[in-house]
Amino acid sequence: MAQGSPIFRLLSSSLPPGAQRLGALLLFCSLAALSSCGGGNSDGGRSTPTPAPAISSLSPTSGEAGTTVSISGSNFGSSQGGSTVTFSGTSATPTSWSATSIVASVPSGAATGNVVVTVGGQASNGISFTVTVPAPVPTAVADGNDHTCAILSPGTVDCWGYNGYGQLGNGTTTNSSVPVEVTGLSGVTGISGGAGESCALLGNGTVQCWGSNSNGQLGNGTTTDSSVPVSVSGLSSVTAITSGNSFNCALLSNKTVQCWGHNEAGELGNGTLTDSGSPVTVTGLTNVIAISAAAGGENTCAVVSGGNVECWGYNAEGQLGNQTTANSDVPVEVTGLADVTGVAAGVYHTCAVLSNGTAQCWGFNGYGELGDGTTTSSLSPVAVSGLSNVTAATSGEYHSCALLMGGSVECWGANYDGQLGDGSTAESNTPVAVSDVTTATSITAGDVHACVLLSDQTVECWGYYNSYGQPTGGTPPESNTPVTVTF
Repeated sequence: MAQGSPIFRLLSSSLPPGAQRLGALLLFCSLAALSSCGGGNSDGGRSTPTPAPAISSLSPTSGEAGTTVSISGSNFGSSQGGSTVTFSGTSATPTSWSATSIVASVPSGAATGNVVVTVGGQASNGISFTVTVPAPVPTAVADGNDHTCAILSPGTVDCWGYNGYGQLGNGTTTNSSVPVEVTGLSGVTGISGGAGESCALLGNGTVQCWGSNSNGQLGNGTTTDSSVPVSVSGLSSVTAITSGNSFNCALLSNKTVQCWGHNEAGELGNGTLTDSGSPVTVTGLTNVIAISAAAGGENTCAVVSGGNVECWGYNAEGQLGNQTTANSDVPVEVTGLADVTGVAAGVYHTCAVLSNGTAQCWGFNGYGELGDGTTTSSLSPVAVSGLSNVTAATSGEYHSCALLMGGSVECWGANYDGQLGDGSTAESNTPVAVSDVTTATSITAGDVHACVLLSDQTVECWGYYNSYGQPTGGTPPESNTPVTVTF
């Protein structure tokens, strides 16, 4: 402090001479906001700043949402408190925290970018983490006449095979021997395939269809084909769908059924033979728990509460099961059938699964597709020979298959294109085991092929290949044993 300064002169005038210099020093220290004077601290009285957190490594450095990541470094603090971890700006919830290590999972919605730890308002250096997208896996599969579709884990749909009407849904009419993604679909929970069209059930209870529309089977009020999905008009609260030969049906949450499209044989079940480009209610049908139509057939069946079955539509081979061969434009009850848990309509025959794990079939039997050890057709249900522990069934044009408890599959009927999957082309009027299928969770049949979804979320198919590429996804010719579809 200069002796000529005003402060010094003030001190000089108000303090005894011996205290003037000490007072000036004290005032100077106060003004400088020092914590001490006289050099007692080596840092001159300044406090030591808290070191910033630092990340040294991540393990692993890539993964999908939910992946557990170990973050190593220093200065993280002994506990989390108000500190944070972010993956490319998205906050994670740590499961473990120490001064040198943090464990956290990759948060949903995170993108590839830097991992940063923030402690006491100080951000660490960033280390890059690559967020990967899991490969799509099939969760459901449905066969059409000459094409197949599968729901993949993100809720999208892939289809393959014949595409002459746009039934693959990818905006083209080009056949594909490998799965191609259906345009613009997401949130799909159900899928069905018909003769030349496909339909998808969305999570909001609506339905979209694509492909052939000559009889209004796309349900959008027109007869114009579409190679991309279009919404079915006025349909909501749908819980299940099924597709036939140029018509489709939906089971609603109120347990009634609506159908649309071709109606020449009464397949819409509304008491008329008039096609409809929008859904109409099936007459007198209530308390429905399951529905089924064959991709190439013109008949539909429904399981109703109590375990009875009612069918309608084409009946030239007795596939309605009411002991006649007269078509019916309203539902008729299958004779002598009770305790049914599932039904599988084929083109010319039908099969049902009973609560005791057996199966019964009726209709045309020229290839042994009724499975009763004969080739005699039947207008009422007959038991499938030697079959037990059945959980589901499916029917094609002249063959049928059953999924058994435990995951094996047995088929019977025509086998000229290997559709029984037993390694031969010999027809069988009793069930034969499909080769090497032991972990199936669902089954579906087209006219002359079949597919299963396995517990490891792969799809295997067998039967007719043809130039369109279904069912085997690119491995001609026909396959009489299952082959894996590559997505």
